[in-house]
Parts: sequence; structure tokens; C-alpha cells
Amino acid sequence: KGLHIVTSSGDSTVKVWDFVNTTCTHTFKDHIQPVWSVAVHDTGDFAATASMDHNSKLLDLNAGKSRHTFRGHVDSVNHAAFQPYSNILCTSSADKTISLWDIKTGLCVQTFYGHLNSVNHSEFNLKGDTIASCDADGVVKVWDVRMVKKGNPFSLCRNQYDSGPYSANAVTFDKSSTFLAVASDEGVVKLFNDTTNKLEHTLKGHEDAVQDVAFDFNSKMIVSCGSDSTFRIWQ
Repeated sequence: KGLHIVTSSGDSTVKVWDFVNTTCTHTFKDHIQPVWSVAVHDTGDFAATASMDHNSKLLDLNAGKSRHTFRGHVDSVNHAAFQPYSNILCTSSADKTISLWDIKTGLCVQTFYGHLNSVNHSEFNLKGDTIASCDADGVVKVWDVRMVKKGNPFSLCRNQYDSGPYSANAVTFDKSSTFLAVASDEGVVKLFNDTTNKLEHTLKGHEDAVQDVAFDFNSKMIVSCGSDSTFRIWQ
């Protein structure tokens, strides 16, 4: 555990790498189109994929085979993320929806509606009770997972932010779940305060679209990477 990296690729494969010995230990060839995203479960035993073939798969990293195929999206699955320390997987799709799946049964337990364009990315907060998602219109939505069992999936959205008109490519929470960092096609990172519902900062420096963003473990810094072939560290 902690000795491997899992990567996804446009060649439709997922590879597991031993980064100590710099070797590929296994290649999964279960998808038939590009795999946009892969997430590793907290146990380190499983990985989940997101593919252009409309499917997500649960990969058993120890056995080297696929355990489940999550079918239901009707367009590309763009991102996959696990709820922290649970058996729930979240997928984001170009069909404008976000779905939650039980990885034990392979069944969809909830679908979130409300985005009007392709959902590029979604992420749980550290507590696992909230999801942030972003779409190709630059709209960011914050969903209350605790309300899942109470009915109307449209009512689960408790906050919305407009980072457009450029596409929002990734969104992530800080450790406290107070701030949301959004990677934008505009070439900036936007920082929203989810308590005051205001835009706090716009981080400028990239010369092309920002593709991904992450907080460090203590939320003291932000790391972003862009189509300008750079990654930047912000304090």
C-alpha cells in the first residue's frame, strides 16, 4: 500500500505502476474507449474508472481483474471519485448528471440532476457529506449527500456558483470544507467561500486552460496544472 500509482489513458487502458522499481505491474484493458479518470479506494484494494464508452468499472488491483461495470450514463463518464472511507462511488458524466453507486452491489443509489451541460468533475469533501461538481458552462454546484434518501434529487443542490462563461474543468474542497477551488478554461483558478457564498480570489498566472487543482493536506497551498505545460503552487 502506498507503493503504486494507477494511471488512465486515451489508449483505453489503466496501468498500475510500482514507482519504487519504476515498472508497470499490470495493465487493465477492460474499456473500449479513452479512460479519462481513475480513483483509488482508501483501502488501496480497488480502483474506479471513468470512460468515454459511457461506463465506469471497479477494478480489483490485487486480483488484476474488473469486478463490476457501472452502466446507466448515456454519454461519456468524465470523472470518478470515492466517498471517503465508504463503499460509495460518484461518477460525473457528459449526460449532465452525477450518479452515486454502491460498489458492493454495482447498483446506482442516486442520480443528481440540475446541470445544463457536461459535468466535467465532482469531488466529495473530507467528511463525505457534500459533493461539489462543475460543468462545461462554468457552473459549480454543491450537493448535500445527507438529503439523498429524502426524495427530490433536484432539491439536493444547496449552493451554486458561476465561474463561467468558460468551462470549469475541476473542483475541490479544502480540508475544512469552507473553500472551493475551481480550475477554469479561462486560465485561472477561482476560490469560492462556501460559507459566505462569495468569490474570494482569482489566481492568475497560467497562460492556457487550467485542467486540475488540488489543496495540500493542510490546505495551506493550492497546486494547479494547465494546458500551458506548467503546474503552479499558490499560497
